[in-house]
Amino acid sequence: MNITQRYVLTEFVEKHPDSINAINRWVEYIEKASWKNHHELKADYPTADYVKNNRYVFNIRGNTYRLVVVVVFFAGEINIRFAGTHAEYNKINSSMI
Repeated sequence: MNITQRYVLTEFVEKHPDSINAINRWVEYIEKASWKNHHELKADYPTADYVKNNRYVFNIRGNTYRLVVVVVFFAGEINIRFAGTHAEYNKINSSMI
């Protein structure tokens, strides 16, 4: 999968340097994936939660952090929409971000 809006991750890691290893592992995993649909994503990454409007939530570093992404299966893209702490995530509408 191609990750777009990567700057969101860069800014996040600058703010939360303890997340760098977990973010790097996530990026490496995602870039190797080639999901064509929801079922393939869930089979490969069962902890990802579908929230609505093609948005998925990935827990990072033991659910300390969360990523909200839009997955465009036909284009093979993941668009980063939000990276933050669990508390910050609780303040957003993840299906609309």
